[in-house]
Amino acid sequence: MVDENEVKQLIEMGATAAQAREALRRTRDFAEACELVFSGDLDGIVDEPMAESSARATGKNTTRLPTPDDDDDGDGDGDDAMDDDDDGYIDYDSDYETRHQVAKQGASQADPYAGIFFSKDRKEEVIEVVEDDPERVYVPLVNATRPVMTQGEWMKGCPEGGEQSFLFQLANLLGSEACPCPQNCGYEVKRQRSDFFTVYPEFKQYVTTLRKTVSHNCTNCGTTFCLGCGDAIARDKIHRPGASSDDNPLFHCSNLQGVILGVGLSMLEHTYAESNSASSPPGDSDKPRVAKRRKLEGTPEEEEDEYGSGPKGKKAKGGVGYAGAIKEDMSGHLEALAAQKVKDQQIGGLLKEVRVFLPTLRRDGGGQPSDYLPHPTTLAHLRRRFNHVSSSLLRNDSLTDMGDRSVLYFELFEWLETISSHEALASMMAMPCMVVTSVRPSKNSSNKSSIRERVVTYEGSAGPRELLEAIVIQAQAAMKGLEGFKEPERTVDQMTEEEKRMTTQERKGKEKEVDYQTEENARLLKFCERILSTASAIDRSLRQTKGDAFVDRLHASLPKIPKSAGADTTSTAPAEGATEQEVQKVYMDWATRVRFEYCDLTVEGSSGETVNYKTVFNNEARMLANADLPKRSLAIAKELAVLTTNLPVAWDSSVFLRVDETRVDIIKALITGPEGTPYYNGCYCFDIFLGSSYNQTPPSVKYMTTNGGKYRFNPNLYADGKVCLSLLGTWSGPGWVAGKSTLLQVLISIQSMILCEEPYLNEPGWATQSGTPQSKAYSANVRRMVVNTAMLGQLKNPTEPFGAVIRTHFKLKKKAMTKQLDDWVRQDDGQATMGDGGNTSPSGSAGGSNPQFAKDVEELKKLIQAL
Repeated sequence: MVDENEVKQLIEMGATAAQAREALRRTRDFAEACELVFSGDLDGIVDEPMAESSARATGKNTTRLPTPDDDDDGDGDGDDAMDDDDDGYIDYDSDYETRHQVAKQGASQADPYAGIFFSKDRKEEVIEVVEDDPERVYVPLVNATRPVMTQGEWMKGCPEGGEQSFLFQLANLLGSEACPCPQNCGYEVKRQRSDFFTVYPEFKQYVTTLRKTVSHNCTNCGTTFCLGCGDAIARDKIHRPGASSDDNPLFHCSNLQGVILGVGLSMLEHTYAESNSASSPPGDSDKPRVAKRRKLEGTPEEEEDEYGSGPKGKKAKGGVGYAGAIKEDMSGHLEALAAQKVKDQQIGGLLKEVRVFLPTLRRDGGGQPSDYLPHPTTLAHLRRRFNHVSSSLLRNDSLTDMGDRSVLYFELFEWLETISSHEALASMMAMPCMVVTSVRPSKNSSNKSSIRERVVTYEGSAGPRELLEAIVIQAQAAMKGLEGFKEPERTVDQMTEEEKRMTTQERKGKEKEVDYQTEENARLLKFCERILSTASAIDRSLRQTKGDAFVDRLHASLPKIPKSAGADTTSTAPAEGATEQEVQKVYMDWATRVRFEYCDLTVEGSSGETVNYKTVFNNEARMLANADLPKRSLAIAKELAVLTTNLPVAWDSSVFLRVDETRVDIIKALITGPEGTPYYNGCYCFDIFLGSSYNQTPPSVKYMTTNGGKYRFNPNLYADGKVCLSLLGTWSGPGWVAGKSTLLQVLISIQSMILCEEPYLNEPGWATQSGTPQSKAYSANVRRMVVNTAMLGQLKNPTEPFGAVIRTHFKLKKKAMTKQLDDWVRQDDGQATMGDGGNTSPSGSAGGSNPQFAKDVEELKKLIQAL
């Protein structure tokens, strides 16, 4: 007769009901049944009712919790589905042989993840058990009852390889098995689960209590032995040459390491979730990050769209570019910052306390036994629990915010460096973080029981090193901004005769020594340098522990900022016969890759002259050469850090920036027109200069796509290049907020509020005339100007340095653009194109499209098809 309680325990550990019953029937012993289940010998036994909920992408059962790329040669079932999904994946879980090797070698000596590389295209469904009424025990140290970690909580997460088996074995060993005296004198101690798995209010309390518990003296022979492993605690073992002289028994064996890290990281995970619960709905931290615009009081619905989505479809009428007229709600701001600081100190302190037990060969005072042979559950705890917290922190897209929370981030960097320096853990840097995307009740779950089953879907996302690289890019941009603004060094033939006669030392003496190190600048610089040193240390450690091939493969998958406008953007092309969705993905990947670049915007002058720049703000730029403006440098550094990774990119509309590599205050922008507007797919260029008092005052912005000063595309975009926007102080209404408004706000305001669906309404006197014949006629006139100048003109004579971007934009969208142009020809009212659309008046007498417009469209379509 099979014990139903034992069946339930095996199901909680990941077995199906049929596997649990078969294992117990064969062995008649619970421990042996567990070994049989996790050996993989019962993988072919699957419950019919469980098949749907427990099947993975490979069609396998829940025991091994496989991944989409498992190969089951010989199984027959599921091979076809496997072939369809095998897109060059590396096999994460071909571990049948590995598990037997691990069992024989002592799993801690092997790195079962050594072959894992960087596939993020993973999706796993895992059945997890939730116990609503955990066991509680009285704890004298806190004079209260505390919960004992349940088996479901201990084993939750997305498994790899033989992790479930190792986790179960450790929990079973420390939670129920007797521990005999190692001298075989007949004395034994009954281990209690509460001794190792009680959850305390503070980690220090847990460690203090556990330290008193694990060392036990035999009453028969007086031997002191470890309850974690059952071995004697000998002085000569602890004080071996080169080892730590610390008598702390918690470092005696890897079993203690496994349970301490598991409990400690569980406490970290819960503490982090609680700290975010006040500002985020439950479960938000498990979802893939979506960068959102900051909520502003009075912002229209469309303003809460994603940064990367761009405007699309219908928008609110009467968009006049009043982004600066919106006042940010600052109520409670200081209180929120203070509360955040307290939370960061709490989490940072907990990270530091738990890090003491992280295996490292660089421990002060010498290594401990568990440093050399980490428990096989260590990597499981790090992947399942630490990754959840670290990935959330590394997804922060504000370098300023991270710098303000440096107490937390410095400790996070210590963790990453420690993990990467250990051979058994280093591969985690390149493993995808498995993020919870959905949770649903299991079909077998009962609402009447305190033990419930749920099906959790995990999907792969960027790993720790990839997430860190996005921060590295921000730090590099900020440091470039902090360097100041110097003219490029001139060659000898560009110097004056007087300069040539001067020695090198004399020239250096004449150069002004610029000190950019104000307190705030120095603090940001230190934080940026710490980020770069962490990335370098991780890469250096990975080369030592995993080899050059591993690191090279890792670097190939990291995001990058191209160094020049000549980067290869034209080689992007979708596969032959690609679907619309596939083409859009190719476009998004390309646009994301090239949206921000550094390039050379200088113009070589005659000998001895000051360097000139390819911008309408050349005179202003030359006046500020070598200027010592620390506050401005700090503001630009923060601005660049945000712009590198947050420019809006979408199929519907995107923003591209080019920044001079030596003068980062000189910027050029290209915005592609939003869908649903008469500006759709046009390329609109702007020159930008961050002046001497930036960001106390707004940037200087001039519109450049004007057909030589002939076309006024919008009431807010003049033919002479003036951009009317309250943020810029060139339009009525509250505008730039000193020290807080950003260039990114300006760009998004132009993209979404000036390049709008009905530009006619942007003129205050016409704001109530939505849908009128006058508005429709204005839009028709805009479309004719867009085709002539922002599309055909840009393709024939692209605005530099955006030539490659413009060509690739038209190339990837040629099919959709051809349809768009045909629609525009049909919508045209046949009127002549007027440079100042404000004088456009409707006329019902004209038939068909304007001949010149139709000619422009045909020429444009031919050029697009030839790309």
